[in-house]
Amino acid sequence: MSETSIGPAAETSQGFLEELESVAIRFAGDSGDGIQSVGTQFTNTSAVLGNDISTFPDFPAEIRAPAGTLAGVSGFQVNISSSDIHTPGDAPQVLVAFNPAALKANLPDLEKGGTIIINRDEFTPGNLKKANYATNPIEDDSLARYRVLQVPLTTLNRHALAEMEGLGAKDKDRCRNFFALGLIFWMYDRSLDTTLQWIEDKFGKKPEVAKANTTSLKAGYFYGETTETFRTRYRVGKFDVPPGVYRKITGNEAAVLGWVTAAHKAEKTLFYGSYPITPASDILHELAALKNFDVRTFQAEDEIAAIGATIGAAFGGALALTGTSGPGICLKSEAMNLAIVLELPLVVADVQRGGPSTGLPTKTEQSDLLQVMFGRNGESPIVVIAPCSPADCFTMAIESMRLAVRAMTPVVYLSDGYLANSSEPWRIPDPDDIPAIEVEHRTDPEHFAPYLRDEVTLGRPWVVPGTPKMEHRIGGLEKQDGTGNVSYSAHDHDHMVKLRAEKVQRLQNTIPEQTVFGPEQGDLLVIGWGGTYGSLRSAVAAAQAKGHSVAHAHIRYLNPFPRNLGSLMSRYKQVLVAELNLGQLALLINGKFGMKVQQLNKVEGRPFKISEVLRKIEELV
Repeated sequence: MSETSIGPAAETSQGFLEELESVAIRFAGDSGDGIQSVGTQFTNTSAVLGNDISTFPDFPAEIRAPAGTLAGVSGFQVNISSSDIHTPGDAPQVLVAFNPAALKANLPDLEKGGTIIINRDEFTPGNLKKANYATNPIEDDSLARYRVLQVPLTTLNRHALAEMEGLGAKDKDRCRNFFALGLIFWMYDRSLDTTLQWIEDKFGKKPEVAKANTTSLKAGYFYGETTETFRTRYRVGKFDVPPGVYRKITGNEAAVLGWVTAAHKAEKTLFYGSYPITPASDILHELAALKNFDVRTFQAEDEIAAIGATIGAAFGGALALTGTSGPGICLKSEAMNLAIVLELPLVVADVQRGGPSTGLPTKTEQSDLLQVMFGRNGESPIVVIAPCSPADCFTMAIESMRLAVRAMTPVVYLSDGYLANSSEPWRIPDPDDIPAIEVEHRTDPEHFAPYLRDEVTLGRPWVVPGTPKMEHRIGGLEKQDGTGNVSYSAHDHDHMVKLRAEKVQRLQNTIPEQTVFGPEQGDLLVIGWGGTYGSLRSAVAAAQAKGHSVAHAHIRYLNPFPRNLGSLMSRYKQVLVAELNLGQLALLINGKFGMKVQQLNKVEGRPFKISEVLRKIEELV
């Protein structure tokens, strides 16, 4: 999405003020430069001002990569707009580069003619060598196609803090990210108030640090106001949204609120057992802070222990949740199979990252779909659902618990690193509008057996251990239906395998039918799932604006599929499945519906660009 001017620049006492529809800004620097903090603060301020926002944090997996190297570059892109947006933008129009490595790593993404704000002080021979620059890019002609603004950030920040006592030189230099943020706030007509309050809340117990960051922030703002270099300012107007209370939210934050809401709606304790793993660790951090909402968190010694404890919590009558990423799913697979055979309600959150093995811990990918579908021994069907946006993580987290309790079976909540860490405005729902989750713990011992079936859902009774006269045994060995007695009978095994599959399939009667954005029939249907939603929707909208007969269907229920998916696809001449893997959903669709779909695949650790999807659409139509 390009920076768009919607009116002539008006001259003010502080220079020219130009109205923009949207702008994408990327902050980039060393992983110790506080890039994620300033990106988050710019986002929060823009959200408070009423802009639509979409963000993309991008940081290295290493805790502290070598300073000044390409491997240590951290980035944060935010797209702010006065209209509805779905992505952080294909290419930033503004790059704030704290050092040569940040410039080199991010310059290929910058829009031609874009603005680069450079910390001139960091372009030393040593830093240029670390970034593999043979010559200084701010002295040769390599940046001629861009608008380059050289700012001695480090020097200016040191001057601003020269009279500060109680902080060393290194501590003062750590504040330069706020100097840069203040400058960007001035350029884009943002108020300092939200960030000033954040600094006070964050560093209230360290008054010297709070004062230094506050001073740096204001110094950067006033530098923009007083220097002749920044004569033009930009303003992005408010986005006209439906009335309500909004907040900025990431996918992991939204999911946490969803699961806590589900527990409240079920009037149950929420138990979360996990072992820390990127990018799912924030779920544990957020839930641990919500103990007053009857949330119990358990950090286990490993992935296997985490799901073992979670199965125990489900058996004990709690709403049970465990979270991990792809490598952890490998370790949890045997216990996931046990939960399938036990027929206990359990949610497994998989926040996907690049693989295989340790892979790309901080980069996004959609390569766990086949693993969660089939990565267990025997016939072991499991419910799989996937949110499509950070805000949708709230809705699908609730849905994961609702389906698990209804069918008495495990459910995989399949998110990804992009959804987990990116953010957007979220309209806080009225809790009274969220339906209750019906939970029934059988207490009548008459005619009780542990594997009796509900005629509609095929779910078995959920009996809390210790219920008088209803003591029972469950386990991983194959069993006789109804009684639950261990059975090696060929008939019993055949019956139980098919019954567990049918129980999952019957959820088709509960989940909504698949909808499309665009014509109900036509030349091309673009199908996606998970965090690709924004790019696909934006690309399809752009194709429609060019007159192409193309629609978009985003699948949030991956097992079982929506009951109308087959008939829907048949109404289009071609189907394109776009996903961040080598074709996993495409394989499932081809196998399930006996068709040959077109594919668009990407495994670079980054989301689709709108332009990539649009180019493929135009190639096909």
